[in-house]
Amino acid sequence: MRLLLVEDDVLVASGIKLGLSNAGYAVDWVGSAERALEVTQSDAFDIAVIDIGLPAMNGLELTQALRDRGHTMPVLILTARDALQDRVQGLDKGADDYMVKPFELPEMLARLRALLRRSQAATSAVLRFGPLELDTALRQASIQMHADGSAGEGTLIKQPLELGPREWTVMEYLMLQAPKPANKDKLLQALTGWDKEITPNAVEVYISRLRAKLEPHGIALRSIRGFGYRLERVGAA
Repeated sequence: MRLLLVEDDVLVASGIKLGLSNAGYAVDWVGSAERALEVTQSDAFDIAVIDIGLPAMNGLELTQALRDRGHTMPVLILTARDALQDRVQGLDKGADDYMVKPFELPEMLARLRALLRRSQAATSAVLRFGPLELDTALRQASIQMHADGSAGEGTLIKQPLELGPREWTVMEYLMLQAPKPANKDKLLQALTGWDKEITPNAVEVYISRLRAKLEPHGIALRSIRGFGYRLERVGAA
């Protein structure tokens, strides 16, 4: 998932970016609201973390400006203030959640997962598609198996499914979109930020690897020409 971090404190931003990157997010960082408005004109983000105490235009004004421009990505506001009026104002400006500094990274990660699920109409940290299960909190993937080794729902055992970091990112995005197709360009953006180079063909590489892991278990990755990819059950109507 691609995340926009808007924080003017370099030390704080570096710590947050490192923690979120280690958790699998493609993080792009800017230090001002004005720069955030610039980059969101050309780049698409799945979620934003915005500090309230930005110079010039503050985080609340930035959130309002993003909403006024039609951006619907979830927004998590960070602040050193814990006044009720600040929280109310932030939510009224279009923020989806609110965290008070100092905070613990595991709580931020849990809140981000909840916001992403809500934005995709998912209700649980565990995503399921047929026999495939993705636990986004534990970052564990598994296939439900019959005791005799075949795939199926309501089965007796779970077979761990090994996924590399970028395979996980692609798989999570596909499952959040399912049963709708996932846009290839957005998949590419979810894989990388400004500080990493990756070619459009790289998406096809990860899709190919995932196909090899999923097809034996009755899950296909269908290519939608000119758009992207969709998860499908093999033999499903």
